[in-house]
Amino acid sequence: MTADPNVSRPEVPVRAGRPNRARRSRQFRILATHATLMALSLLFLMPLLWMMSTALKPTDQTMADPPVWIPNPVQWGNFSEAFSYSAKDLGYTPFLVYGQNTLFVTILAVIGAVTSNALVAYSFARIEWRGRDLLFALTLATMMVPGPVLMVPLYALFKEFGWIGTFRPLWIPAFFGSAFNIFLLRQFLRTIPMELTEAAKIDGASEWTTFSAVILPLARPALSVVALFTFMWAWNDFMGPLLYLTDQRTFTLSMGLQFFQSQHTGTPWNLLMAASLIVILPVLVVFFFAQRVFIEGIATTGLK
Repeated sequence: MTADPNVSRPEVPVRAGRPNRARRSRQFRILATHATLMALSLLFLMPLLWMMSTALKPTDQTMADPPVWIPNPVQWGNFSEAFSYSAKDLGYTPFLVYGQNTLFVTILAVIGAVTSNALVAYSFARIEWRGRDLLFALTLATMMVPGPVLMVPLYALFKEFGWIGTFRPLWIPAFFGSAFNIFLLRQFLRTIPMELTEAAKIDGASEWTTFSAVILPLARPALSVVALFTFMWAWNDFMGPLLYLTDQRTFTLSMGLQFFQSQHTGTPWNLLMAASLIVILPVLVVFFFAQRVFIEGIATTGLK
């Protein structure tokens, strides 16, 4: 027997409170998640907040017990005093010179890293050639070599070239690529459809035209990640300048902070934190404006 479609079926009663309880439960979970993330963010921000607080304190409040979080009075002059320390004795403004040196090294390092790593990653990801996978595995294997193992050989090599005391050891190695950046770009380039490359070749494009006009514009998020990583590394690098720079006028900001601390018998923590805040400010500004592209490059790397 078949049911008569004209006969109305009894409606099943729906409990009105169940959707509301589910909605409230979902809203509570979202609220709890956001509250936890905000608490963790505040925890990670505490060193930065303490640095900002100390940079604005008078000297007697820097080591007070219990700690003073809100300076009283606020010493804005700490920044100008830290920025121009010993300017009369040296004949120039130290941190201005250190900033120019750091900017020079950083820009060249970023250009070298983006250019060299993009070329090598393109060959590993888009061109078929004998021994490609083996050489890529050897490239990744170099990531397991500790940095201190290479210090003495590199120093001897740069000394033989006559580069000690110059900026060359700080930016020229960036033009020879790095295993991590090559791996990052290769994984991103492998997600770009090969049909685009084949279509460009059918239209008569050379390998260089395909690379520069087709692949590079699509790889902008991953290239931005490499540029940002290289910028942060070159801007904050301390070991490289410590090994290779010998003249104070060639010091970078990281070396300048150490030299500033060594010029005083007791560490003026308020001035040192003010100088440190000036040093890290460009990194924060760059990351703030580039965070969307940075997150996009990280999120899409290696995904099909």
